[in-house]
Amino acid sequence: MKVKRFFAATMSVALKQVRETMGDDAVILSSRRVDGGVEIVTALDYDENMARQKLGDAAADATSGGRLGELQAEQHRRLEEELDRSRNRIQGLRGQRSGHDSQPRSSASEFRLDMDNLPPVPEARQESAADPSPAAGDELAVMRRELDSLRAMISEKAPSGQPAADAEKPAEEAIDAVRKRLGERLEEFGLSPQLAASLARQSGRGKLEDNWKRSLRTLATGLKTGDSDWASRGGIYALVGPTGSGKTTTIGKIAAQYVLEHGADSVALVTTDRYRVAAHEQLFVFGRILNVPVRVVDDTHSLDAVLDELEDRHLVLIDTAGLSGADPGCQEQLRELAQSRHGVRPHLVVPATSQSRIMKSMWHCYKMANLAGCIMTKLDEALTLGEVLGFALETGLPVAWITDGQKIPRDLHPANAASLVRLGVERLREARKQQTMAEGA
Repeated sequence: MKVKRFFAATMSVALKQVRETMGDDAVILSSRRVDGGVEIVTALDYDENMARQKLGDAAADATSGGRLGELQAEQHRRLEEELDRSRNRIQGLRGQRSGHDSQPRSSASEFRLDMDNLPPVPEARQESAADPSPAAGDELAVMRRELDSLRAMISEKAPSGQPAADAEKPAEEAIDAVRKRLGERLEEFGLSPQLAASLARQSGRGKLEDNWKRSLRTLATGLKTGDSDWASRGGIYALVGPTGSGKTTTIGKIAAQYVLEHGADSVALVTTDRYRVAAHEQLFVFGRILNVPVRVVDDTHSLDAVLDELEDRHLVLIDTAGLSGADPGCQEQLRELAQSRHGVRPHLVVPATSQSRIMKSMWHCYKMANLAGCIMTKLDEALTLGEVLGFALETGLPVAWITDGQKIPRDLHPANAASLVRLGVERLREARKQQTMAEGA
């Protein structure tokens, strides 16, 4: 991490100096008014965990990133002041040794340049008869070593003479600290502890924010999406899942979107819910509104028999009963879908409001239907999205659609991995903000 101070008459001039010298990736640790203008302390490759380790016990009072940056800036100011004092002392000793009879340096900047290129300090100095001040020479050697140590502290490198193994140990500890903090943030995002730990282990050197972004990219890359072009592809799609997951409403949204774009002549709706009284009333309402046929699978009409009647339809959407996995009717229903000769493509409807364990239980219950993908519902009601995104990543189910409201068909969208991860990050920020407000109330 490279830390540097800038002075200017105005804030805008100081910020311009920061951009020209440090680039757009610089992090401002602190800014304050000083005599003659403003002072800004900036850092490149800023790492919060490394900063806390460097500050030690002093970082305990830093309850926010802003306060931590101020402490880091203050430490840098103290080190630079000590470095300047050491330089001035060395300059004075050199003046004594030369007897003030040599040509003076033309400017302070020329002296500063010379100090930044001091040769290595030998382990011992031999006194020479030509040296009029041996004591001054010894003190100069001591101060050179002191200056070398201060320079190393500012640049965050191990001082000269420190064993390589000792220098590498803090670096490894820093990496472990970053991984630990990254795993905690991924769990806060909503991922399971196992998945969060797995993504954190893939992180390497670098600051926390860089590894956080890298983990999010890995998550987005692992999500399978893009299987939502049902209108042009056509076929038979069944929605399965527990009661209340949003199967019937989602079918209404998909059917309405199809009718708006292609008309009602080539789409049909089917329900296999013959287990509950008036279970298919909502689907019949959708059928009447959209002017599309609705068929019921029951004891006298098998699934294949109903699908035979609808062979002329380009798109057939099947609604199923939300039954418990232990219910015999659920097993019968899933076998019908899996064994149909019409090539039904079942999709699991997963509410984003469910817990990770419930989602996995749903998957184990319905996977016997040979699931072709999933649909994420109720995204507008979920506090975090890591649970449902982690579920899709761990099961490998392609995400066809997402829904984020009750409006038909407006609240239905094709799934996009990058957009889902970005939405998950926004939800995390909102959750943190709400928590902060609640704690301050």
